[in-house]
Amino acid sequence: MIWTGRVLSVFFVLFMLGASVAPKLLGMAVAEQTLAALGWPHGYALMIGLIELAGTVLYIIPATSLLGAIIMTGLFGGAIATQVRAESPLFSHILFSFYLAAFMWGGLWLRDARIRSILPFRRMTGEN
Repeated sequence: MIWTGRVLSVFFVLFMLGASVAPKLLGMAVAEQTLAALGWPHGYALMIGLIELAGTVLYIIPATSLLGAIIMTGLFGGAIATQVRAESPLFSHILFSFYLAAFMWGGLWLRDARIRSILPFRRMTGEN
């Protein structure tokens, strides 16, 4: 279970750093173009990239992983709201941040017993 959580977490972190943070921090045109297509004014890519980097780094560090996950969840909520406002397709765009959050939280839940104790999954039975 712990190794599965680590693998999910590594996939999440690699995706965030490679596909989201790096283009924004490196000033790649695709980052500004994508944000512009979603209605963001020019110049926000760097700030969003720094927030993503901070949340991802906090998520990597065991002592701050919960804080990182909470920060990233807020960021994902904003991304979902942006996609809804832009009237993007549901499964490929609007819910993409939800998919990332599922990897992130799933990885954290599987690798950290403290999170499992806070957010326990229980079997559904006929009894309460």
